[in-house]
Amino acid sequence: MRRPGRYALIVFEIALLSALILATRCANYLDVFVAGNVYFTDADCYARMTRVRMCMEHPGLIVRHHNFENFPQGTTPHTTAPLDYLIVALAVALKPLTAHAIDFAGAVVSSLLALIGGWFLWWWSRQMNFRYRWVMLILYALSPILVHGTELGRPDHQSLLMLLLTIAICAEWSLRSELTSRWSAMSGIAWALAVWVSAYESLVLFFIVLAVGLVRDRKRIFAKYRQSGWIWFALVIAMVFLIERRIPSFAILPASTVFKNWSRTIGELAHVPPASPIWFVWAGYMIAVAPLLIWLGFWKKKSKSESAPVFVVVLLVATYCLTIWQARWAYFFLSIFAISLPTLLPPIRSRTAVWIAFVLSLFPILRDWDARVWPSEAEYARRIERRNESVQLRDLAVTLQSAETRAFLAPWWLSPSIGYWSRQPAVAGSSHESLPGIEESARFFLSEDWQTARKILDDRRVSWVIAYDFERLARSSAALLGSALPQRPICFVLDRTPAQAPQFLIFSAQNATSKLYRTIAER
Repeated sequence: MRRPGRYALIVFEIALLSALILATRCANYLDVFVAGNVYFTDADCYARMTRVRMCMEHPGLIVRHHNFENFPQGTTPHTTAPLDYLIVALAVALKPLTAHAIDFAGAVVSSLLALIGGWFLWWWSRQMNFRYRWVMLILYALSPILVHGTELGRPDHQSLLMLLLTIAICAEWSLRSELTSRWSAMSGIAWALAVWVSAYESLVLFFIVLAVGLVRDRKRIFAKYRQSGWIWFALVIAMVFLIERRIPSFAILPASTVFKNWSRTIGELAHVPPASPIWFVWAGYMIAVAPLLIWLGFWKKKSKSESAPVFVVVLLVATYCLTIWQARWAYFFLSIFAISLPTLLPPIRSRTAVWIAFVLSLFPILRDWDARVWPSEAEYARRIERRNESVQLRDLAVTLQSAETRAFLAPWWLSPSIGYWSRQPAVAGSSHESLPGIEESARFFLSEDWQTARKILDDRRVSWVIAYDFERLARSSAALLGSALPQRPICFVLDRTPAQAPQFLIFSAQNATSKLYRTIAER
């Protein structure tokens, strides 16, 4: 009787955890699946899916250059192959089930990675015999920032990186109590794959773990049981160089005024003040007492299975500070916080008190979910407007499809999606590598001089111009360039008075969202 009951409990736990993860990650499905098509959540996602489509059409291709943004120069991106081919493999598996296999695979890949991460944490926490392991699993399933990184319709490398770094950190943790080559190999492979996906965040965390190990007990770093991990790490890194055939870029981001102004529009590059209430929305009120629990943990003797290693505490503090600097580190801070939380709670002797405190600490998270699931009338109207705008932009973009290369100029934040749907290159883009094209497009739309505008179109070999709501476009362009709003910019003429457009721009089509102009050579 015991064994069937144990299996039933395992099935129930996995089913409950899976339901929580999928319910939160797929809460935005109405914004992703619209009118029979798939719409991704961020501009960068469309750039990723353009890469995926290139790999699907040319199997074995490693995309090292983007000619679909910052046209005609293109860009040399930091993006690597693993997520490209993970989506390709998923699309191949989905082909018998849907006619939109690539789009559907891109929509669900991050949520599936979150599900795998949840299963791993469930298994690992059982191996570690954590008393409060469901505290970790519930926070992993509900935290809005972790959901954002792995939500439906967001094929971003952060989701894969979160999974790999979670596995690497957990494997390093297990190596403190179980000195086996199995955990060492898992650690080495996970760290190396994470470096392949993104050398920036993964190397920072890897060097922190390595530095803590060298300071506390360097003999453990090079012990015999760790040899397999180092071998696997070296083999995977060697494979990465053979496949990518390039060195990861560690170039310092430009310090120009345009970059500084552009970075203010990117949420992941924003600063998160320590006093910001967003911390409670991401982690609940428990984050406020975490420092005290860490301090109590150092003074109270616990078993190895109930105490967080020093490197985990250092990672927690480091990623917290890095999140204050850039919000993009919040994904990793919350992952580490969730992993370490079960080991912070044992100083509280009463289990009932722990669970009451944890449930109460979830109130900010639950309030955020309440606002998402049951939005206000204004928020609901905004979502409907955004869906309609996406559908209309797609309809206009499809008309640009052609066997010939005919570049277009459009607002930078719309360019990746229009480029994906039209299969045509864009002058602008959404990455910092596309800043020259972003700046050129902003100067075009703000210009009052038609000759200057014509030169930009000629230099960039533009065939199509897409006009958008001039008020938003003018404000965004002026903020990007750090200039004042002109009285009658080109974006106003193209949006409000198309009959007054110059002869080299021929009005071709329009809908409720935008207008399309075809460029012609001067006579």
